[in-house]
Amino acid sequence: MFTSMLAAVDPGAVAEVASGLKGSLHIGLAALGSAIGVGIIGMKAAEATGRNPGAAGAIRNQAIIFAALAEGVVFFAIFLAK
Repeated sequence: MFTSMLAAVDPGAVAEVASGLKGSLHIGLAALGSAIGVGIIGMKAAEATGRNPGAAGAIRNQAIIFAALAEGVVFFAIFLAK
């Protein structure tokens, strides 16, 4: 039964689906990497603020800047997909 289903599949349709997945896959991986990076930045910023509460303002500012840079990778991936 499975071999008859495979025989009925149009190779052009398979190639079209595969190219669509490949185009979206790098965006998903960029978003995943960015989310992990922002999470690590937040974790380390909270840890640094706990160790030195007097530097909380400077730590917060640097964390916001680095989180924005990490999220910028997703925008590059989206723009390169088109």
